[in-house]
Amino acid sequence: MTELIDIGVNLTDKRFQHDIDDVINRAKASHISAMLITGTSLASSRQAIALCQQHPGFLFATTGVHPHDASSMTDIVMEDLASLSKQSCIVAIGETGLDFNRNFSTPEEQIIAFEQQIELAKSTRLPLFLHERDATEKQVQLLKPHSQQLKGAVLHCFTGDKNALFNYLDLGFYIGITGWICDERRGLPLKSLVKEIPPERLLLETDAPYLLPRDLAIKPKKGRNEPAFLQHIAMTIARLRDITFEELSMQTTENTRRLFNI
Repeated sequence: MTELIDIGVNLTDKRFQHDIDDVINRAKASHISAMLITGTSLASSRQAIALCQQHPGFLFATTGVHPHDASSMTDIVMEDLASLSKQSCIVAIGETGLDFNRNFSTPEEQIIAFEQQIELAKSTRLPLFLHERDATEKQVQLLKPHSQQLKGAVLHCFTGDKNALFNYLDLGFYIGITGWICDERRGLPLKSLVKEIPPERLLLETDAPYLLPRDLAIKPKKGRNEPAFLQHIAMTIARLRDITFEELSMQTTENTRRLFNI
């Protein structure tokens, strides 16, 4: 079977701490050829790097400060992020962006932290790993002046509307699709919209342990998502796009390797 790459998995989450080796082995058995661990803070980025060093060539990572934690951003934090970005396993800056839905950090704090990480992505020539919720207009406004100078970007865990999709596509960005598309309630708009994503811009992710596909025939007891379920997500997307699983796998793997240089 054609192999897949999971571009977004939170392996540093405490729900993986007791069986992470089993999780990784199940991913490999499910034809996952590589995974990107999402860094959302200095601490999680350091933990991600440590995991990557245990599994070189299979695990890669991002380093950044999530908008929820933007209030923690300082000059020292930025210096540390810049230092971590030099690690060979780091392939993107983020998870960064804007989240005006929960506002765990104020919009002003989020914008400052986001702008700093955009500059870091430009200086390191690493792509951006983007989060966005209820902030499309402002996020696009902040990104647009830099789009030609960026190595690239992916809108991670895209759940937006058609306007948001085409705004990000117009910037030349990639779109990450998760198990949200398997939700028979919340995922309905995305099911129709996924056909609009150009094949060369589509990426796959689980965002594990979050967003367990709701239509799995056999669900894990504690409702924890994991990379082994990426195959199920890919099959759902292939069916919605009216292509074969093999075509989708080959295209998204090629896209991932191109964007993240792995």
